[in-house]
Formats: sequence, C-alpha cells, structure tokens
Amino acid sequence: MPRTVRRTPWSATILAGALAALLPARAQASAPPSIGTADIGGTVASPQGPEAGVWVIAETTDLPTKFAKIVVTDDAGRYVIPDLPKARYKVWVRGYGLVDSPHVDGEPGKTLDLSAIPAPTPAAAAKYYPGMYWYSMLRIPAADQFPGTGDRGNGIPTFMKTQAAWIDTVKNSCQSCHALGSENIRSPKVKLLGGTNSTEMWTRRIQSGQAMTGMATSIARLGPEKGLSLYADWTDRIAAGELPASKPLRPAGPERNMVVSVWDWSKPTAYLHDAISTDKRHPTVNAHGFIYGSPEESTDDVPVLDPIANRTWTVKHPYLPGTPSAADEPLGPSVFWGEEPIWDGHTSNHNLILDEQGRVWFAARSRAAENPAYCKAGSGLPSAEVTPLDTSGRQLSLYDPKTEKFTLIDTCFGTHHLYFGHDASNTLWTSYGPPTGPAIGWLDTKKFLETGDAKTAQGWAPMVVDVPGWGKRGDYAELGQPTDPARQKRVLAGLYGVQPSPIDDTVWGQSMDVGFSRLDQPSFLVHFIPGPDPTRTGLTELFQPPEGAFGARGIDVDSKGLVWTALSSGHLASFDRAKCWEPLKGLNAVTGQQCTEGWTLYRFPGPQFGGVDERGSANHAYYVWVDRFNTFGLGENVPMAMTNGGEAITALVDGRFLTFHVPYPAGFFTKNVDGRIDDPNAGWKGRGLWTTSGTRAMFHNETGKGESPRVYKIQLRPDPLAR
Repeated sequence: MPRTVRRTPWSATILAGALAALLPARAQASAPPSIGTADIGGTVASPQGPEAGVWVIAETTDLPTKFAKIVVTDDAGRYVIPDLPKARYKVWVRGYGLVDSPHVDGEPGKTLDLSAIPAPTPAAAAKYYPGMYWYSMLRIPAADQFPGTGDRGNGIPTFMKTQAAWIDTVKNSCQSCHALGSENIRSPKVKLLGGTNSTEMWTRRIQSGQAMTGMATSIARLGPEKGLSLYADWTDRIAAGELPASKPLRPAGPERNMVVSVWDWSKPTAYLHDAISTDKRHPTVNAHGFIYGSPEESTDDVPVLDPIANRTWTVKHPYLPGTPSAADEPLGPSVFWGEEPIWDGHTSNHNLILDEQGRVWFAARSRAAENPAYCKAGSGLPSAEVTPLDTSGRQLSLYDPKTEKFTLIDTCFGTHHLYFGHDASNTLWTSYGPPTGPAIGWLDTKKFLETGDAKTAQGWAPMVVDVPGWGKRGDYAELGQPTDPARQKRVLAGLYGVQPSPIDDTVWGQSMDVGFSRLDQPSFLVHFIPGPDPTRTGLTELFQPPEGAFGARGIDVDSKGLVWTALSSGHLASFDRAKCWEPLKGLNAVTGQQCTEGWTLYRFPGPQFGGVDERGSANHAYYVWVDRFNTFGLGENVPMAMTNGGEAITALVDGRFLTFHVPYPAGFFTKNVDGRIDDPNAGWKGRGLWTTSGTRAMFHNETGKGESPRVYKIQLRPDPLAR
C-alpha cells in the first residue's frame, strides 16, 4: 500500500528550529519578513525559541461580515498574512503543543511579533487536536462480535453483519452530519442534559432538536443500548482525563504555504451542505464572482457572498403550496435552543452547481412528494413506460443571477447531487440519494432552456446489470426476482455521488453501504453506460471495494478517466476500469465482486480505532474532488478528500498525502469543495479552493451558540512568506 508523507512532531520541530538558529547560515534566512501596506507580518517565538509550523490568525468585525485570515509560520517562526482588507484586527497564535496566545491588536502595514505559549499540560495541548484524535478513542465492538446476536445476546442487531458495517454507521451516519470529536460532543454539558449517568445523558442527547429522528435511526442501527453505552463510555473516559493515544503533527513542507480567508455567512441557526464558486468543468467561469450556498433542511434562504466587498445576503428559494417543512419534524428540547424549531426549510436544498453562463442549478424540493401523472405507469412518457415513479423527494431548480429569478423544474426522479455532462445538450445528471434509489435521472438543459418543458426534457433509467454478457440491453429480471445467469438483472443501486466521465459518454456514480440494514448491500462504484437511448439501452456495471476496504462516499473522475472515492474504512481509493482483465459478467457482476485489480488504496493519515484493522484509519472523508485544472497549485488531476474527521482537506500528490488543516474555528467540517481561477496570470493569488462549513450544528464548534456558518477560500502560495 502506498505510504503517506511523514512529518516532524511539534516537539521535534521546535528542537530542530532551535538548533538551526545557532548555525551561521541561519542568520540571513531568519531576517524579518518583508511586508506591504496590506500585510501583517512578524515572528512567532516561545521561551523555547522560534515556533515553526504554527498558525497565525487575524480576525476583524469591522467589515460588513466577520472576516479572518490564517497563515502558517516558516521554519524560523516567521509569518506574513497578505492582502488584508483595511480594518482593525485581533491577532493570535494557535499550534500543536501550544495554547492560544493573547489576542493582540494589529493593522495592515505593521510588523507584529507574537509570543507563543507552550501548553502547560498534555490535556491543555490536546484541546486543539482535530476531532478524529478524540473520536478514535471510541471503542468499537471486536470483529468476533458480528453478526450481532440481538437484544438477548450482545446487544448488536442481528442485521449488523460485520464490524465494517458498524464503523460505516458511525462514520457515514453520525460523523457525516456532526463533528464527533468536537469539544461540545466529546465533553457534553451533562448537567444541562440531565440523567443520572452518562448512558441516560446520551439517551437524552440524541433526542435534541429536529435531527432527533435521524439520530434515533442511527443509534438503532448500532443497537440502542449497545451504542449508547459505548458513547457513554467514551465521554466518561474523556471526563476522567483520558487523552488521545496519538498526537497530530505540525504542518510541514507545502502545508505551510496555505493561506485561508474566512467569512461568516447565513445565520447561526442554519447549516450549509455545500457551496459553489464556478462551473467545475470551466473554472474561470464567474471569476471574482459571488459564492452561493445550499442550506438543506435549515432554511429556504440561499446565502450569497461577495468576497470582494466582504458582504453577504440571502435570496429566498421559492416552493409550491403543500411542500413539507423541516419545522414540522419531531422536536426534542435542545441544550442550546430549548424547544425552538430552528430549522424551517421547505426546499431541502442539498447541492448546487454553476453552468458555463454562471447560472445556479439546485437539487431542491419544490412540492409534495406525489409525482405528476406523467411520471407514472400508463402515461406514455418513455421513461415512465420502463420505470414508473410515483414519488420524488427533491427536484431541480434554476437561479439566474442576471435576472435574480428562480425557475422550478419538476422532475419525476429524486435528486441529491448533480453534475453537468460534457455533451452538446449540457445534460445535467443527478444522483437519487437513498442507497436503494430505483433510477438514474437526467435533464437535457439545452432543451429545457429552449422550451421550458421539464416533462420532455427529462429522462431516467433503471440500473440493469449485464449478467449474461450480451453487451446490450435485453430481457432482465426485475427487482425482487432471483438472479438468473441467463437474464440481465435490475438492481437497486441508488447513486449518492454522480460524475459524468470527461473521456466518454458514460456516467460514474457511487452507492452508499447499506450493510447495516436487512438489505445487506455493500457500497458500490456504479458505472452507467447510457447507449443511444439511455432509458432503453442503458447498462450498469458495479464494482465493490476490495477486502479490507468499505463504505464508498463521494466520487470524482480525473481527466484521464481514473475514478476516485473516499472509503469509510479510512482510505482514499482510485479505480481504473482499464485494468479489468476478466469479462464483467456473471453472478459477480450483480454483487460487484469483480475487477479488484482496478483498485488502489491510500490510507488516510491519522490514528485507527483500537482493535480495528490498522490498514485503515479512523479518519473520515465526506466527499472527494479532483482538481483537474490545477486551481489550487499542486498540479493537475490532484484528488482531494474532505477529511472532516481530521478537520482538513487532504490532497494526494505523487502517492503522498498533504493535510491542509483549518484550525479556526476548531471543528472545521466541510462536505465538498471546488476550485476557481479568477486570474490565470496572477499566480497563486489568482486561484484557490472554495468551501463552506457543513456541520449540522455550528453551535458545537468552539465559539458555541451564535457561531454562524462560514465560507473558506484556501490558497497555496509558493512559500510561507510570499506576498
């Protein structure tokens, strides 16, 4: 398995810096950094000497919205925070092995040397560790406890077949929505939650707020008593003073070249699922333009950021009468919000994307679930004849910034993520969302924009696997019918991620693991080959991760056709279909247990849960994105994982990981990212990554109640002092 990059622990970094400072050759390198009229710079030192690889944070409330900028010190402890808007700033130091320094006043154009404060105790130092170091302390039932034996046995449900399914539930059903290791979760306010012991506290805790139904579903998958007791044991051990067994490493090499700009947007009761800055196929679209967000269940108000004016506002996403609201969901009293239903979203605005004209397309709900008659059997619509659909939980919409108008687009198929194809029709492909979704759907946006007719511009198709190897669509066994080697087979493989290939007309997707349910279906990579009439000619290939790897989430495809996904086993994985050497047919085509030779696994940095296969990691990534156009500066086709377990974006460069950890506010939790080139001739200043905070509970972060979601622009300069 490829090795990950090795970095120097913070204590060794300090020692190396101190020793190097004694060398004559060091004198010139340690000269004060050069700063301009829009910069703040200086040196960070502690009693041990210069502090290398620590973060310097400058934050202001003088602008129309709260703004911060974060950089990393070089090997001599020097820093430069470039291109700051004119304002008064509070500046401080944060780093592994330290506690936060006092916040001191600073202004652009001024040199500001800062004093770092070594952590007085290991516990004080550990407060700043990324969440995964804490939640890796969660005890996972041993592999020999599976399959579960139920309430009268070991407390693990009988449908929970493997330890992998348990871990996948913890990561993709718990950690994917909440930053499990954040301080508020690992050290809950027990007195406020009530209960005579921690198990009762956790029982009360997962009944808080409008997410209580989802949390109850997740704990039921683990076995309520078993799951609650293990979470209680985790927080009890932390309360008793137990610390993570592993320590994070300070940024090194290119990781020190990171510059992060941070803006508040939306409101403290909202959470943002995604943000978008450009057309992902053409990253110069919308240069210097507005950033848009998708607030899912929390609100119908779409946040917008003008990063030039440092100004934010919202636009109201419309919906039809009768559209369900999150305000109607069951509600348990919250420690933070009492009985106030803080979410009132109707549109369930999950994901968004820009087209080449800068128009914004949303996977958003506009009506009740019942589909129009033309979606159902007997309507005569070609897709409905093959796969009638009675309901859809989310549809499509379009916002044109030029006219500031929304268009609702009624789809028969459900939508979750969406991505434009590379064809003349500018086809918008969508994922269905649930792991058991019955179809893959698409919208011919060229036809829709010309006619305004969603009925004739859309289509969808079943997932049919070519068991006999005919090479074209033919007679197939329907859902619920047994697999027949002599017939093709329709499967349930609802896409979570979706990605049209840039090298051909096929579409790649990824289906979530449902090994925790009675379906006992693993996650797949899904390859949809549409043919000339996708509804009637489309065929599907399934590929299951190899043994020891599991839980695919998110997908992207590089410019050479290599497919990338993140796995809940703690891996970034690539899949190369060109390496498949056996025919993709037979019974294994239905299970996806084929072409294991196409996979390459890269273990994410970070600790592993105790008693779990060390080939994996406790680190968790929500999604994956490939920087096909070098919008960040690490090169073309660099895959990046949104490792929100490690509160970072993790890039794989030449088989080695680089971790770009965002330290403030603690609990950085992102679900997706895109890269934009504002000026291809401006070097690092003309490009960068854009993302937003994605946790459902911003108030779990270090700043607590009142913390707003934030937008992050992450850039990579050539060295830590570049201006």
